[in-house]
This record gives sequence, structure tokens and C-alpha cells, in this order.
Amino acid sequence: MSKKTLGLLLSLLTAIAFLLSACGSSGSTGGNTGGSTGGSTGGSTSNTQQLAVGIVLPTKDEPRWIQDETRFREALQQAGYQVEILFSQGSSAKEKENVEALIAKGIKVLIICPHDGTAAAAAAEAARAAGVKVISYDRLIRETDAVDYYVTFDSIAVGAQQAQYLVDHASGTGNPLYLYAGAASDNNAFLFFEGAWKVLQPKIADGTFVIKNSSEAVALQNKLDLTRDEMAKIIGQVTTNWDFNTAKNLAEANLTAATAADKGKVYILAPNDGTARAIADAFAADKDVTEYFVTGQDAEKASVQYIIDGRQSMTVFKDVRTLVQDAIKAAVALLQDQQPEARGAYNNGKKDVPAIQSPVVTVSRDNVRAALIDSGYYSASDFTNLP
Repeated sequence: MSKKTLGLLLSLLTAIAFLLSACGSSGSTGGNTGGSTGGSTGGSTSNTQQLAVGIVLPTKDEPRWIQDETRFREALQQAGYQVEILFSQGSSAKEKENVEALIAKGIKVLIICPHDGTAAAAAAEAARAAGVKVISYDRLIRETDAVDYYVTFDSIAVGAQQAQYLVDHASGTGNPLYLYAGAASDNNAFLFFEGAWKVLQPKIADGTFVIKNSSEAVALQNKLDLTRDEMAKIIGQVTTNWDFNTAKNLAEANLTAATAADKGKVYILAPNDGTARAIADAFAADKDVTEYFVTGQDAEKASVQYIIDGRQSMTVFKDVRTLVQDAIKAAVALLQDQQPEARGAYNNGKKDVPAIQSPVVTVSRDNVRAALIDSGYYSASDFTNLP
């Protein structure tokens, strides 16, 4: 991180500390260093501290959300005040309970990454009814107008970069293509797939790729722009539900159903790093697979090591530090009764939600050191055989 960037971040965090301490009760002190997170539902804060911002994340069972928790806590603790980060553990009911608990503690802004985008509408509406501003974080809350801003990475660009990597490494025609997607309950899964499909479809139509594991995708292979319902049909056949075991079992089932001619050198659209590793392990174990290219996203440490070792082809790096900064900056603006600077919008079925989008970067073995080590995101000591 440059001195200029560090200075800007410290200035931002100082401003946040001032604002949040102003929102606290007389019982809070400048010496607080942040609440602790414990159990499956997150941390607790002193009853004398009136929280200005509450954060709800979907689960502790995926490394990605532990990364986000760590980055939030690091940034907010540097500012010297308490923060409560709650985890919903894959339960929309628990998610709503978490939001209600934060409302009861007096939050003014809610930052929430929903487990199920549609089900989370109830939690957002409860916050709106209490006069709380709602920032949908990373995943979009759908089918409600009770969302003020959406802080996200460019999810369509994520899928497009994954697909472009496969296109760039394919030659000739008839290359076997296996498609996998995230959870059908997650709006991001649709955005990732939309971005990927728009890059892959022309190369499917011209014969470069041949889809091997989705009859619904085959039926739609000549259509560039898919409706949400059409994407849902494909995702329904290839969903991993963001779950390692589901991904591995599905990949193994696809390989069992495939002939030797459907294998050889294969191309695999995997939706994120966790599923990419599970799918890669399944394909690597198949004697008829001679080479595979598999995508990912999130730059999880385990997948970075897979990339270094040649077991995963690429990941889309989404710098959580940037996303966290964007979320905090938006929260501060709302606390000041200002409007955060939006860059685009996403329709959630009820409204066009103003979006604050962070950029994404393709990482392969060729640029892993520059993208992830030299940038300070990870330490070289985290990995072995780093190029």
C-alpha cells in the first residue's frame, strides 16, 4: 500500500472514529479497541456503547467471509471503537434475528451480506422501519425497496474474466466445456454466470467449446442474452450451492456420465475458489482427463497455493480491503446525511439500487507475486514454491 493510500485510509478511519464516538452514549470511551467475535453468531459489545454501524455476514464456514471479517475488524479497530460483526450461519431466520439485535442496540447504518438475497428483504425492511440505512454488501438484497446502497465488486466482470481465461487458453474446436455455478439463492451466482456466458457463448456457437454437463445450456447455446429464468434453468443443473462436497460430488457424477471422448483436455467454469479446488481434485483423479483449465475467484490462500502448484488455473482477485473501505466510506457518508458516490446501479426486482463497485483482477501463476504479495495482501511466507 502506498504512503498516499495509507494516509487516505487513516484519515478516513479517523473520521469514522469521530462520527461513531459522537453517536455513542456517554458510557463509551475513546480507548475501546473493538468488540470480539465468538461462537457462530459473532461478537458482543458493551451495553453502554450505542453502535452506529452493525455488520452481518452470511457464514463462518467459507474462508471468504473470514477474510471480510478480519479486514473489517482490522480497519475499525485501528479507529479505536467497538464494532459488532454477526454471522448468520446460512440461516435467513438467524440473519433477521441478528439484524433485530443490532437495531435494538441503536445502529444507524446496517451493512449486510445476505445468505439468501430474496429472503433478506424481511431483514432490510425491519431496518428501514426502524429508520436504519441499509447497505447491501457484496450480495444484493432482492425484491424490496428497503436497500439504500449496494457495495460490490463488478460481479459481471468476475464471470467475464473467468470465461476469458478459458477462451484465451483454448485452440481448435470441440473442446469439452464443463459449467458450474454458485447457489441459486445468491443473486451474485446469476451475475457471475451472466458475465461468463456472454464471453463463452460465441465460442460455444462457433464450435470452439462443446458443453458436456448441462442439457439446458446446450438447448440455449445459440442465445447470447439469457433471461433470468433461462439462467436459472442452467444453474439448477450445475449448482454447487457454494459447497465443497456438493461441487466434488457433482463433478464426479458428470465425469462418470461422460465418455472418454468427453474428457482429454477439458475446460471448467468453476464459480469460486472453494468449489474450484473440489472440482479440480475430481478432474485430476480421472485417468481420462489429460489436462484441465479451471477458474476460481476470491484469491483464497488455499487456492493461491493450488495455482502455484498447477492444480488450479486462475482466480479472480477481489481485494476485500477495497470493498471494506468502500462500505465504511458509504456508511460514514450516510451518518453525515450525505449521499455516497454511486458508480452504476443494479436492479433488485423492485428498484435500481445505487451501486459502489470495486475492480477485480485476474491472477494466474504468472502474476501471483505481483498481484497478491507485492500488493501486501498476503505474505510470501504464506506459500511454498512461490514463483
